[in-house]
Amino acid sequence: MSDLGNVDLHLFAEGTHGRAYERLGAHLKTRQGKSGVEFAVWAPNAAAVAVIGDFEGWGKAPAPLVLHQGSGIWEGFVAGVPKGAHYKYRIKSQKDGYQVDKADPYGVRSELPPATASIVWDLDYDWKDADWMGVRRARNALDAPQSIYEVHLGSWMRVPEEKNRWLSYREIAPKLAAHVRRCGFTHVELLPIAEHPFYPSWGYQVTGFYAPTARYGTPQDFMWMIDHLHQEGIGVILDWTPAHFPTDEHGLMYFDGTHLYEHADPRKGMHAEWGSAIFNYGRNEVRSFLVSNANFWLDRYHIDGLRVDAVASMLYLDYARRGGDWIPNQYGGRENLEAIDFLRVFNTSVYREHPDTQTIAEESTSWPGVSRPTYTGGLGFGMKWDMGWMHDALAYFSGDPIGRRYHHHQLTFRSMYFWSENYLLPLSHDEVVHGKKSLVGKMHGDLWQRFANLRLLYASMWAQPGKKLLFQGGEIGQFREWAHDQSVDWHLLGESAQHVQLMTLIMELNRLYKSENALHFYDVGLSGFEWVDANDDANSVFSFLRKGATAKDVVLAVFNCTPVPRHDYRIGVPLGGTWREILNTDAATFGGSDLGNFGAVRAEDIACHARPSSLRLTLPPLAALYLSPGP
Repeated sequence: MSDLGNVDLHLFAEGTHGRAYERLGAHLKTRQGKSGVEFAVWAPNAAAVAVIGDFEGWGKAPAPLVLHQGSGIWEGFVAGVPKGAHYKYRIKSQKDGYQVDKADPYGVRSELPPATASIVWDLDYDWKDADWMGVRRARNALDAPQSIYEVHLGSWMRVPEEKNRWLSYREIAPKLAAHVRRCGFTHVELLPIAEHPFYPSWGYQVTGFYAPTARYGTPQDFMWMIDHLHQEGIGVILDWTPAHFPTDEHGLMYFDGTHLYEHADPRKGMHAEWGSAIFNYGRNEVRSFLVSNANFWLDRYHIDGLRVDAVASMLYLDYARRGGDWIPNQYGGRENLEAIDFLRVFNTSVYREHPDTQTIAEESTSWPGVSRPTYTGGLGFGMKWDMGWMHDALAYFSGDPIGRRYHHHQLTFRSMYFWSENYLLPLSHDEVVHGKKSLVGKMHGDLWQRFANLRLLYASMWAQPGKKLLFQGGEIGQFREWAHDQSVDWHLLGESAQHVQLMTLIMELNRLYKSENALHFYDVGLSGFEWVDANDDANSVFSFLRKGATAKDVVLAVFNCTPVPRHDYRIGVPLGGTWREILNTDAATFGGSDLGNFGAVRAEDIACHARPSSLRLTLPPLAALYLSPGP
């Protein structure tokens, strides 16, 4: 007897099933005293579907499945199939005698690439992260500090003496946790780990949406890694890829001899730029597949958030297309109405089922309401990457300080919109690859100036409203841009003080971000930010206040973006008394020249910048100061 009930079938066909993976795929069962596997696969245009595998000689005695009438789902119990069996679905199409062997779309474990079969497996695991799960709502809240360390598992750390092999899930977990804790990050974000046949795709070309890649171990090994990070107080965000999938024959493409998961018309069904297929978001069963996949990672792997890749490519029908190469929507516009509806269904389902998690959109346009609730017309994401800030900030700090006065707006423009979404400020993998140089390599000047500019960039990033994200290698100032087949250049920490000093700054920025209420409590909205002086373009100096839950929760941030020290620089402040210099990126411990204000400055009763008191400061060259009122 099948586990597929009428409610499951209805929800699946309606496009609202949030846990279709519990019914479809391969599930170890006992039927009438016999152990085996219950298989179920959606292939509505197939003439016949059978299971083949190593348990029957790969096609010598295929086990036929039966069509569940009206649903397009083929199902059947195959006795004697053990855990660990390798299998595929042999699908004969109703069309032109087409036959193909497909991996299981809902398969929870895959063979090690380049092999492509699915593996019968269970997801049993004894979790020990109850303490984390009990507090993660607070840790993921918008008023909590969230400093995210982005990681590509295959290149974070390798073993050079063992032919440059990557670490397994269980090997990397304690090393990654120790580094993240040392640096003070609150979360890690993993580049996609769902099974992908082409390693240089970095995981963004997924064939096994329900299977963590076998390159680093089993599903339980991946669970152990997440469990360990949680026990160390570290959240885990997963890069999720519902925008497209590759055209490999064993995958979703042309699944049952028809364009089932993708559009038939390449003007809607293919990414011209990526050579991958686009999901048909208007097909209800495809929506159930994707929404269930999102909940699957949160349900079974205790993932704390999903960063949704390439949202802009989903929203626009003309994305990366020339005129005439795309099909307008029913109203003649370029908005992908089906994708918009899918994203709202996805976010509604995730927040209903997992209200203590977050969804984060990588969305690079000015689409309104990305991180606003669906009931107000928004897409329903919890946060959105601020790509505009990233481009402007990198352009500014890569330019010659002599001309920065003419580009002042690149650092002030963000104040025109930062309140419009719940933003996350990213310095991600995309900015340090494909000839774009590493972060320190982008900075202007000689070696000292490059590190000073990078310290200034980081201090600006951590001071502004919004959560933070930094890709691996950025915390040590790696010179070489990221390569997916090489480790982070950890050897630099033992070769030059400047790399240790930069990491020390990251540690201090994260400490202050967590300890100073003003730096995180109002990371979203208007309440936590106030310009002191946005207009000193002649000196390329910026200053603003971050404000927290009470009137005393205040941090003044000042940035001198030229290599010229500025003495007796007066800045207005809202409170009198002593202001402590809680951060100076020019401190010797961070690799600077150690010019500053001796740890504290007494406010004077001299009005300035429309405020009753003011500070007379020494601004170090290419440096940032954070000051806070108090003894």
